[in-house]
Amino acid sequence: MSNTIYQFAQESGSVIQWQLRRNCSITPSQLAWLYLSLCLVSLGIGGFFWFQGATLVLVFAGFEVVVVGVAFLVYARHATDGEWISLHGSKLVVEREFAGRMERAEFVRQWVRVEPKSGDHSLIELSGQGRSMEVGRFVRPEMRQLLAREIRKALRSA
Repeated sequence: MSNTIYQFAQESGSVIQWQLRRNCSITPSQLAWLYLSLCLVSLGIGGFFWFQGATLVLVFAGFEVVVVGVAFLVYARHATDGEWISLHGSKLVVEREFAGRMERAEFVRQWVRVEPKSGDHSLIELSGQGRSMEVGRFVRPEMRQLLAREIRKALRSA
């Protein structure tokens, strides 16, 4: 076990893990409850005006509920997006989830290259053995170089 302190990683025994996630202020289940309450209020108000003779209010309330529902669905679909990088033993494992689709790549520690994709603020490309994967989407662009240095340092340590 090393005494290295990482800014982005957690060290547990001989395993070093980076969990890079989207910064979401509300979980998908909380969002569902919020949407349900919004539906009840909007459709309740629309129903009240329907019975008062203003029939178009309910139509527009229904349209509003559908549009907001689509926007919430797009948000919820990406709320669990993230990148997980783990280094244990001679393997570097990279997993990336985007919109419910998981990608995974394993690299031999000694053969991994860590480079920016194009410039200083671009994504970080991890490559080796004919494979590559980009990481760093959920890190501020100005912090990506620090993340790349941290991964390089962990790869070099024994």
